[in-house]
Amino acid sequence: MEIEAVAKALKELGHPTRLAIFQKVVRAGFQGIAVGQLQEHLAVPGSTLSHHISSLASAGLLTQRREGRTLYCVAEFEQLESVIGFLQDECCLDEEKQP
Repeated sequence: MEIEAVAKALKELGHPTRLAIFQKVVRAGFQGIAVGQLQEHLAVPGSTLSHHISSLASAGLLTQRREGRTLYCVAEFEQLESVIGFLQDECCLDEEKQP
């Protein structure tokens, strides 16, 4: 994963409301969570919620799917794993080897 994509994902997750949204979406698993439920849980105005969801989607962290009149947010777990993996893969690479 390129450093720019990781930086964008971390930037979007660095906002408390977006992090709370993403936490709820991740907890919902592969089926996702209805936008109405997110709004109810987080007590965020609809336009504000829409703005934050758009930011998370632009970073590739979630997608949306429509079922009838209900719009669901679904976590992009591969993207999340890529961000985490990017950080983990760098762990201790420059550490000097002890004899």
